Amino acid sequence: AVTALAETLARLGHHVEEARPRYGLIGLAFVPRATVGIAEFAARHPEPALLDPRTRSALRNGTRLGGRVVRAARAREVRQHRRIGALFDASGFDVLLTPTTAAPPPRIGAFDRLGAWRTDVTMAAACPYAWPWNVLGWPGVNVPAGFTRSGLPVGAQLLGPSRSEERLIALAAQLEDDLRWFEHRPPD
Repeated sequence: AVTALAETLARLGHHVEEARPRYGLIGLAFVPRATVGIAEFAARHPEPALLDPRTRSALRNGTRLGGRVVRAARAREVRQHRRIGALFDASGFDVLLTPTTAAPPPRIGAFDRLGAWRTDVTMAAACPYAWPWNVLGWPGVNVPAGFTRSGLPVGAQLLGPSRSEERLIALAAQLEDDLRWFEHRPPD
């Protein structure tokens, strides 16, 4: 599906070539930042007992990983921005096109019986292309890329450097105009 979208972009006059971003150890920053954020948000919840077990687990981890650990993770961001930003600066790319997920959408309830750690591992494996951009804090736009054989929607991401929202939205609009997504529906 992503290859077909890349071919559409080329047909529309865009220069398309394969790139392999070097994310390095960006995941080391993700866990402390995500769980500390959950802990901070959960601290404001009016009824913490209503939080599900996975959220409470993330809250506990976030409480442990706050302070020095999260400050160290945040300190790495400058190097991460520089390394991944080289794709846009030195290599001359203006947008990255990636799958949204590495697998078709999971069935409803697929995560229900998983503990917190297993849920996190499963989500990271299913979405290896999305979370690095969350760590970077850079914009991305999810666009339709087709359907699985069983009719489930498949997405692709247009990812850009800091402050590239206008470019990403314009490119998504160009794709929407050409591919007429509004005419396509998954089967009932």
